[in-house]
Amino acid sequence: MRTITYITILVSMMVNAVVFGAGTIAILSVPALNEQAKYLLPAWIVVTFLVSPVIARVMAPELRLREHPGDRPGFGLR
Repeated sequence: MRTITYITILVSMMVNAVVFGAGTIAILSVPALNEQAKYLLPAWIVVTFLVSPVIARVMAPELRLREHPGDRPGFGLR
């Protein structure tokens, strides 16, 4: 597997937690949505599982370590 895939998997779990939490708070705090919570919460779980990998895949390339010639330890110390 490629490094981007590993980063996407790890970031997807964190994104899932944040998106699920934000949506759950919105569903439970709005009175009109709270009445329908028994239907909306399972639907929200499915939505977060589908959306999280997409968001994580967009974020993954930005989270890779970029190496530049001057970044290596000991480079240019002679």
